[in-house]
Amino acid sequence: MRIAVVDIGTNSTRLLIADIHGRRVTDELERRTTVTRLGAGVDADGRLRQDAIERVCATLDEYQAAIERSRVDRRLAALTSAVRDAANGSEFATSVEQRYGLPAHVLAGDDEAQLTFLGATSDRDPDDPTPTLVVDIGGGSTELVIGAGGKATFHVSTQAGVVRQTERHIHADPPAAAELDELARDARSTLAQAVLPQQLGAVGHAIAVAGTATSLAAIAQDLEPYDPDKVEGYVLSKARCEQILARLAATTLEQRRQVPGLHPDRAPTIVAGVVILIAVLSLFELDRVEVSEHDILRGAALALPP
Repeated sequence: MRIAVVDIGTNSTRLLIADIHGRRVTDELERRTTVTRLGAGVDADGRLRQDAIERVCATLDEYQAAIERSRVDRRLAALTSAVRDAANGSEFATSVEQRYGLPAHVLAGDDEAQLTFLGATSDRDPDDPTPTLVVDIGGGSTELVIGAGGKATFHVSTQAGVVRQTERHIHADPPAAAELDELARDARSTLAQAVLPQQLGAVGHAIAVAGTATSLAAIAQDLEPYDPDKVEGYVLSKARCEQILARLAATTLEQRRQVPGLHPDRAPTIVAGVVILIAVLSLFELDRVEVSEHDILRGAALALPP
């Protein structure tokens, strides 16, 4: 069966067209990411802005053409933090379904976490007993999921995201030291309140998915152009993350747009993303994390109904 999944997130809108057999993805025909910043202003105003909605719709117009060319059997849209937090989120979801024929699933935080874990572990040995943490740093939230053997046993959605924390804390260019300190304190506090002490010592391995992690893997390898095959499975040490953070935080936005491996559209929020990832690793006392291209898109393709 061929399926098209659109993930409408707080910072980016993404497309996956894939063939599925049984409970596995056998081939990814198309995968696209466009930074649309749907969540811009939601943390402060509580509503999706019209300019942000128009950016998403322009991207969906392009994706719709690709979906039609691929002759898919099923199609759906997964909508996450910005949409569920916004007062006009349900109205936007309805318009997506009606305009593009994409059955719209506005995911609760727990559902988002479960699908993320499913996607990140879908190609792994289901008999591996290692307790694994999956980290998905999004625009408006960060999902933390712990499980083993393909099954999640703990999951939480936290209000720490790259758009949300950037808007709250970063106002200077380059970011001021005091702003970075406050951002880090906010991220650590938000994450620590969401996880019980007994979960912290139970993790033996960590996988990070989504734009912050994949960008870091690309930056660490100076990938230009981006190469998903070199990103998938790449292992980042916490020390390397800290080195990259120091480099990025010392540059202006325009300079960050020129960094090899970093898509220019991610430059405004990458500093907050790296701070959040380091906070997660510190919280769980982990010194490294594996990066994966397999995330909520794949989980939604495998688990969500049409």
